[in-house]
Amino acid sequence: MTDTALQFHDVKKTYSDAGAARIAALESVSFAVPLGDTIAIVGRSGSGKSTLLHLAAGIDLPSSGVVSAFGSDLSLMTEHERTRFRRDDVGLVFQFFHLMPHLSVRENVALPELIAGTKASVFEPRVRHLLDRVGLADRESDTVQKLSGGEMQRVAICRALIRQPRLLLADEPTGNLDDATGKSVMDLMLQLVKDENTTLVFVTHSVEMASRANSVWSLHSGRLEIQ
Repeated sequence: MTDTALQFHDVKKTYSDAGAARIAALESVSFAVPLGDTIAIVGRSGSGKSTLLHLAAGIDLPSSGVVSAFGSDLSLMTEHERTRFRRDDVGLVFQFFHLMPHLSVRENVALPELIAGTKASVFEPRVRHLLDRVGLADRESDTVQKLSGGEMQRVAICRALIRQPRLLLADEPTGNLDDATGKSVMDLMLQLVKDENTTLVFVTHSVEMASRANSVWSLHSGRLEIQ
């Protein structure tokens, strides 16, 4: 058994622009995230933060180097295996929530379980538990269109945690919220991952939000600085 949740070894990611020039999004990035740790990665827009999370989730693959999660090289997995990895082991939280507006709060939280074919009798207690933890138990039948931004992000966090992932990846989770709401949402997310012993990696432009993590790393023009 490995004691590392996520590891990058000399990872580089390049893209081609419209003129076929090669643009480096990440340059020789190496790090290891211990199980149960909370890591914040700060950097300006375009520094490579979202690219790093996409590689960590197996949404994208590195141009060179190795990205491994729980001891498994994601590049050696088939597309089906990476999809199953994201379904079973990874939770994703985004800046703009990505909720289904026509579904209820309860249905949005349960969506990953519904897609996985899990019986309602199995996941419904977990849905109620998470909504109770974030103070939305009394809103479970409302459509998410009736919620505030902070409430929608709390629903998104519940959805990301519904399958009890070992790794939670959050991309600017408070970036679309005002300062007070963002702090409240961050408090909830940090407490939930602590209680469930989930490894958390989140990227943010907010130094204040980043300071809540166990460690704060910086990305500048695709290069990672570990402090």
